[in-house]
Amino acid sequence: MEFALISIPLMMLMFGVLELAMILLVSATLDTATDFAARNIRTGVFQAGSSGAPVSQQGFRQLVCVNMSWLEPMCTLDAPAPGEPDPSPLFVESRTFANFAAASALPERDPNTFDPQVTNWCAGNPEDIVVVTTYFKWPIVTPLLRPVFQNFSGGRMISSTRLFRNEPFNPALPRLGNNTSC
Repeated sequence: MEFALISIPLMMLMFGVLELAMILLVSATLDTATDFAARNIRTGVFQAGSSGAPVSQQGFRQLVCVNMSWLEPMCTLDAPAPGEPDPSPLFVESRTFANFAAASALPERDPNTFDPQVTNWCAGNPEDIVVVTTYFKWPIVTPLLRPVFQNFSGGRMISSTRLFRNEPFNPALPRLGNNTSC
């Protein structure tokens, strides 16, 4: 009888802890994958085509997916057909800025109005200041905890951002600047 009284709150607490643990694990995985993939941009390996992925937004997304190890099967590596929604929960964005102050003024994206079709992409030139952001849509499984954890319809939008200055990876390349390189 006593267990019947505490079983529902106990189960909710256990599922809540598991749900939070999964969100934190996905967040840590996304951070690590973003860091490894962004290093390819920072050093110029990605721009030179030496990373093994196409030099495009889709190619960078591939790099992040490969680095997500246990979540890689959830990433759809193929681009959707034109006009169709992207079934992948992973979206990537990269922007260049003239200085660090301009990069810090970048507004945060609202998960409720997030449109993956309007993400920016520019890996930058040598010594450009680059902001790389990855977004991963994680579904919330526990129905009673959705109001607590979800920040978009159906789940939680987890993001990871890296801000850095590209290395002078190829001094022979002309410096194009932010307006003409993207």
